[in-house]
Amino acid sequence: MMPSSLALLGFISVCALATFATRVLPFIAFSRQADHPLVMHLGRYLPPAVMLILVIYAMRDWRPLTDGTANLGANGWPMLLAGLIVAGLQLWHRNALLSILAGTGVYMAMVQLID
Repeated sequence: MMPSSLALLGFISVCALATFATRVLPFIAFSRQADHPLVMHLGRYLPPAVMLILVIYAMRDWRPLTDGTANLGANGWPMLLAGLIVAGLQLWHRNALLSILAGTGVYMAMVQLID
């Protein structure tokens, strides 16, 4: 390997280790407090709150009633349909991975196929 390739490999290794450590450390730190009421409360309410924040962020530029119209152009329909599919699948199957993959697939297909 060339020196620059070795440096790049080292950089990637350090980044991978840092990413892994930030994912594992909370589990190690809270392993003894798993039954604490605060941890139980966060475990119950934080995931839906994060998902709600992501939905709001994803739909931040969509203005459904601008100028008195529905504004369901190239940006509106795919977003609305994908959101409904995600919500429907989540209510039906309670499988987050299935819901997210299906919604993303529908959104990407509509964005690529519809002008």
